[in-house]
Amino acid sequence: MAPTILFAALPERWVQYEAPLRTALAEAGLAGATLVTEAAPETVDYIVYAPNSDVQDFTPYTRCKAVLNLWAGVENVAQNPTLTQPLARMVDAAGLTQGMVEWVTGHVLRHHLEMDAHIHGLNGEWRKTVPPLSRERPVTILGLGALGSACGTALAGLGFPVTGWSRRPKKVPGLRCLSGADGLDAALAEARILVLLLPLTDETENLMNADRLARLPRGAVIVNPGRGALIDDDALLAALDQGQIGHATLDVFRTEPLPPEHPFWAHPQVTVTPHIASETRPDSAARVIVENIRRGEAGEPFLHLVDRDAGY
Repeated sequence: MAPTILFAALPERWVQYEAPLRTALAEAGLAGATLVTEAAPETVDYIVYAPNSDVQDFTPYTRCKAVLNLWAGVENVAQNPTLTQPLARMVDAAGLTQGMVEWVTGHVLRHHLEMDAHIHGLNGEWRKTVPPLSRERPVTILGLGALGSACGTALAGLGFPVTGWSRRPKKVPGLRCLSGADGLDAALAEARILVLLLPLTDETENLMNADRLARLPRGAVIVNPGRGALIDDDALLAALDQGQIGHATLDVFRTEPLPPEHPFWAHPQVTVTPHIASETRPDSAARVIVENIRRGEAGEPFLHLVDRDAGY
């Protein structure tokens, strides 16, 4: 029997995803699948899911084989006590990962080349300052999942000495990989540019507090396209005012949209971007989702399953 697939997300997402999902289903030999935005819970085999949808209680979905997240982040669903079905996060190398690599690389190069000062700060003064070469500007990436590993590999390819840190030991060719508490201290100590790409968990919330910000080299730059709550906002503002942190480019925030009165907007050493570092692209994301549906129907293991204990 062909599966029933419930698309549980905001209406505007359905407009974006319906056609790509139907195309991907046909390409996977699942053209007979029923793809709907409403269904009796007991008839649903798969849920294509966004955590801000109306579906918050998974208990009635007794036939559901997997919940397939549209977002890379799963912190808003992974700890839902009613979710007993397998949960897969979005890992989309063709779309989401490539978008993150481009955004991170662009902003790391912007800070490395000191472009803000050269473009906006001259004010009629011919002030020739030449940045170092990439090999003289160490970059640290906190988080070596799919996104962090891809960004680190791209930056290493440009000649930056890249240190990657993760909670558990990992190996990424071309990167110096550290883990654990001692590894975190070492990773921070050399980071002229720090990129945050960790998931948000109880262990990573406020990871960049006053103490850890003080461990960075004076004047270091922070680039955060990961999760807003990885940083203690007040500690960051204090470190910026003291010159300990030279600049912070932030794409994610505790409250989004970032409230107009938030001090990040007006701070001269903060760049705000509106959560655009990486978006799931419907065409490529649909293929990722449908591949897991195909696997479920074929009795094969699902891809990108979330470790509930770890939270990601």
